[in-house]
Amino acid sequence: MTTVLSSGPVPSGPTRRGAARVLPGFGLTLGISLLFVALIILLPLSGLAWQMSQLGFSDYLRIISSERTLAAFRVTLSAAALATIFNACFGLLLAWVLVRYEFPGKRLLDALVDLPFALPTAVAGISLVALYDKSGWMGTLLDGMGLKVAYTWWGIALAMVFTSVPFGVRTVQPVMESLSHDIEEAARTLGARDWQVFRHIVFPQLWPSFITGASLAFARSLGEFGAVIFIAGNMPFETEIASLLIMIRLEEYDFPAASAIAGTVLAIALFVLILANLAQGRASRHLNGGA
Repeated sequence: MTTVLSSGPVPSGPTRRGAARVLPGFGLTLGISLLFVALIILLPLSGLAWQMSQLGFSDYLRIISSERTLAAFRVTLSAAALATIFNACFGLLLAWVLVRYEFPGKRLLDALVDLPFALPTAVAGISLVALYDKSGWMGTLLDGMGLKVAYTWWGIALAMVFTSVPFGVRTVQPVMESLSHDIEEAARTLGARDWQVFRHIVFPQLWPSFITGASLAFARSLGEFGAVIFIAGNMPFETEIASLLIMIRLEEYDFPAASAIAGTVLAIALFVLILANLAQGRASRHLNGGA
């Protein structure tokens, strides 16, 4: 007969010291991360802030409130808003198809979603012009219907849709893949229809990522340049975007004016992202029962 002696309970989890240090070398990795954030993000932003500091408040208002600048902001914001709404809805639909269904060519379609990230934006703009110009096969078809896309506001919105569509898909798709189907099946056994299941069970769980994707798509569309200028026509007061106006001011060596417009675009994008993060946090707390 063998007797097993025990001096105490065997710890079943990490020690207090191990639990406190989740990431090995945390101090070093944090320092390197902050260094690169300072060099890559904060340093360029500080240069923009320094340029804007050369302007008085009255000069800033004069630049921003000029008729041409307001027209450029109106074109940019309206096209970005339309592209964001489309990409948020289309991205949700495409993510649903990729996650919930099996069909031939699914992997190819999934890979094509990331194409706007890999493709240079200038190439995307040239391709859109070749496709939607009057001489292009799509442009010829639309021209016969009395519609024009290239060199119009619609062309700007189309280019923004193309460059920002991955955000609407990739932010929702991983969350959709992790959802459990048990609650959906239970709801159907209780008589809920498909639309009711999606509205009351599925979509509330996707809402935080849906907000994130929409805000990222809007921020990307707001600052888009390469894909837009080829198809926009770049007519002042009509199809001139804010990014192009910044470039024009730089070519005129009017650095304060360029900084004022760029700073305003940055402030708008940052404001939208902050609102999206607040809404995402509130939605997440609601899903977790207020925890």
